[in-house]
Amino acid sequence: MTAKRTPPPTPAGRSIKERSVAFEDLTARARIREAALEHFARDGYDRTTIRAIPETAGVSPGLLRHHYGSKEDLREACDHYVFEMIHRANAEILSDPRAAAEVQETSKPFGRYVARSLADDSPTVGLISDELVTMTEAWLARADDSRTDTPTIDRRVRAALVTAMKIGIPLLHEHVSRALGTDMFGPDGERLVALTLLDIYSHALIDKDVATSAAASFKEAQH
Repeated sequence: MTAKRTPPPTPAGRSIKERSVAFEDLTARARIREAALEHFARDGYDRTTIRAIPETAGVSPGLLRHHYGSKEDLREACDHYVFEMIHRANAEILSDPRAAAEVQETSKPFGRYVARSLADDSPTVGLISDELVTMTEAWLARADDSRTDTPTIDRRVRAALVTAMKIGIPLLHEHVSRALGTDMFGPDGERLVALTLLDIYSHALIDKDVATSAAASFKEAQH
């Protein structure tokens, strides 16, 4: 099956906060998808076997083939599902920042999945990456409205770099966890990472005069 290159329509229906359903209460198709998300994120696409996924899901291998076809088709379905859920999560936090903790709890499998999919060069994960950049643009647009100066760098470019830095956190999870003193994917680590990012995003990293002087040096180096 050829990987789709166009994103699915804007998702509708239940919110991401309503995703917390007991695993045993999910349909067989959903259990297969959840098991695949877990294996692909933890073990990577190549090391995940088509036998391990239905075993984790508690279904037969034949049921996996019935619902999804091949392993490649299943990965594509997971990519599009994650695309939709990330889109919903961002929309909910934009509309109500007080929902951030609850949304993070229900969407926490996605960050690790995206990072691993990018590392594995999934053929459709580029859609997720592009959507993350677009979502970051929305946050930067809000921040730009309150800036007293005019941004000198295109918003899309800034969003791409912020997104890359955010994705890099789960990619470097072993080193980040060592610095935190706790597993960044555990409850304490997830909370610490979220609070730290909020603190970083809400405060300038360097003084404006220092940034202006540093930027001038790059402009001078062009000549």
